[in-house]
Amino acid sequence: MKVLAIEKELDKKSADDMKPLLAKEARRAWELYQSGVFREIYFAQDRPLAIVIMEADGVEDAKKALATLPLVEAGYIDFDVMPLAPYPGFARLFKDYD
Repeated sequence: MKVLAIEKELDKKSADDMKPLLAKEARRAWELYQSGVFREIYFAQDRPLAIVIMEADGVEDAKKALATLPLVEAGYIDFDVMPLAPYPGFARLFKDYD
């Protein structure tokens, strides 16, 4: 299942406060990417937050993987997590609707 995870800050710490964890955060994100759990990782262009497209057996598995990130473990950030489904609207192109 594809899962969308959008970062949310929990603690208004500065970037300097988080700096000691950033290398560990990147390393763990790389491990999750290499294992196929993280499929795509982005930063929002207009604000400092991460957006992750994940592959998981379900939302709970995705949350468990995200919980292993050092910034999540330290309580600086968390993620809003939602399951994704294929867009069904294209079927309207091939059916007659009244």
